[in-house]
Amino acid sequence: MISLFLYNGVLICIAIGLSLYRVIAGPGVFNRTAAANIIGTKTITLLIVMGYYFERPYFFDISLLYAMINFIGTLVFAKYLERGNLWS
Repeated sequence: MISLFLYNGVLICIAIGLSLYRVIAGPGVFNRTAAANIIGTKTITLLIVMGYYFERPYFFDISLLYAMINFIGTLVFAKYLERGNLWS
């Protein structure tokens, strides 16, 4: 059972690496933003898998906090891309 969590963690890390390539070599700013959001989501799932693997329940709280920060950051960046500034 533990090897299943380890295998899933490795697959999630590979998916993060592929998304990182899209962030670096993406064709446009919107594709790069989406890829950065995907990296954030995969990091959240990786934290949850690590919490199960290492039997640390506080990893779930950390992943919830990271999910909120990821969501708010994506909204702020999308607003900046749409309007050119954040305050109007």
